[in-house]
Amino acid sequence: MTDTQSSSSETDFASISTTQQDGGRSSPSPEISTDQPSRNWRDVFWLGIFTIHLVGLGFLLAVLGINRFQRADRLKIDKYTYRFIENQSHLTETYWPFYAVAGGVGTVLGWIWLLLLGSKANQMMKISVHILTTYLAVISIFCFWGHQIFWGVGFAIGATLQFLYVISVIDRLPFTMLVLQKAVKMVWSLPEVIRVTCAFMMVMLLWMVIWSFGAAGVVASSIGDGGRWWLLVVLSVSLFWTGAVLCNTVHVIVSGMVFLVLIHGGREAATMPPKPLARSLRYAVTTSFGSICYGSLFTAAIRTLRWEIRGLRSKIGNNECLLCCVDFLFHLVETLVRFFNKYAYVQIAVYGKSFNSSARDAWELFQSTGVEALIAYDCSGAVLFMGTILGGLITGTCAGIWTWLKTSDRVIMVGFTAMLMGMILVGLAMVVVESAVTSIYICYAEDPSLINRWDAEFFNQMSEALHQRLQHRSARNREVITDNRFDGQVQESIPV
Repeated sequence: MTDTQSSSSETDFASISTTQQDGGRSSPSPEISTDQPSRNWRDVFWLGIFTIHLVGLGFLLAVLGINRFQRADRLKIDKYTYRFIENQSHLTETYWPFYAVAGGVGTVLGWIWLLLLGSKANQMMKISVHILTTYLAVISIFCFWGHQIFWGVGFAIGATLQFLYVISVIDRLPFTMLVLQKAVKMVWSLPEVIRVTCAFMMVMLLWMVIWSFGAAGVVASSIGDGGRWWLLVVLSVSLFWTGAVLCNTVHVIVSGMVFLVLIHGGREAATMPPKPLARSLRYAVTTSFGSICYGSLFTAAIRTLRWEIRGLRSKIGNNECLLCCVDFLFHLVETLVRFFNKYAYVQIAVYGKSFNSSARDAWELFQSTGVEALIAYDCSGAVLFMGTILGGLITGTCAGIWTWLKTSDRVIMVGFTAMLMGMILVGLAMVVVESAVTSIYICYAEDPSLINRWDAEFFNQMSEALHQRLQHRSARNREVITDNRFDGQVQESIPV
């Protein structure tokens, strides 16, 4: 009897992958079979790369931090940088407390978000959308005031792009907020995923203790500003990848839980397998971890680029030359999205596929069912990302102000890296809602009755929105065909 239960427990997710596809939709069944093989390890190469990177970077961070800890050039490595020497005597402990402030503020902001998830989540997301532009503009003014022209221009451009994007999607926000509200409702019914998120935030915070020790050593080093910036950029890219891996690990865990809840008809359903969270966690940190490491390298950058191009494309008007260039970029990014999209993590959680296979299958499922039109209309990912950026900016501002009060010549360096720390910590809190959103769309595409059974009113609202978007897309296609025919007739009527 025990062996049978163990086999069922190991193959629950795998059994879902055997559902029959019919016209792009599957018919998931809550019945669990016990004759499926266990999951295979996927994308092992990227798992190895990430592990090697983590070990190598940990060693480098320790060396950089210890070299300036309590005594300058403790490890006698300054002789290798003599061409860039500034002969300064700053120490690691001079700047390490500033990063401690950043870690503390980022953690508190993330915990506040999780604490208010059930009652004030929508209000917080609306605030993020409307305040971010102003916050970026204010920081830009302060940078110009402090004669930091490069950063002032950068934040000014960011404020402008943010304003243009919000204007371009203002009509989509009501539907976006509806989807986010239902995702929050789903997550709030699963308190165990909130606890897992808190645990991962603590893991990230522990890594940031090591990372900030090395970063503080770089800021305090005797290398010139150019060398320091290059080192900080390398460390920041590494921190971004590590943070993205942890965020997407939580993404896979939450997606697996949400999918199980929807497919079985509720958290307390009799068919719900035992310890689903533990199973989802085990898959995420073992067989599927290589796929998470691989996807985390590219998905965030491609998603951000896609949002910006969509917003720009909708505001171009009749400038045919510019529209042609933007359309080329748009189709290029759309091609990349087929292989790198956040919906892949749901497929990874449920079916245990490789990342590229998961991304491709998810996108083909959306296109075959027409749900892609609804996803293109929804901008919940962008709204959550705005909240993540705002959390990072607040963290960077707090650390930057204290740095300015103590030693004003390193404000930008500390503020920039502290902002990244805050974004990662707040992003870990935001990802639980994004995971629920992606799982809802996957379930709606595979079998709409799952959403109907969970929330009939929301199902009707999604179906109505999908119908409107498909009609809108069809009308635009007819308009393009008509314009092309008209242009052809005009050209034929022109005498040669």
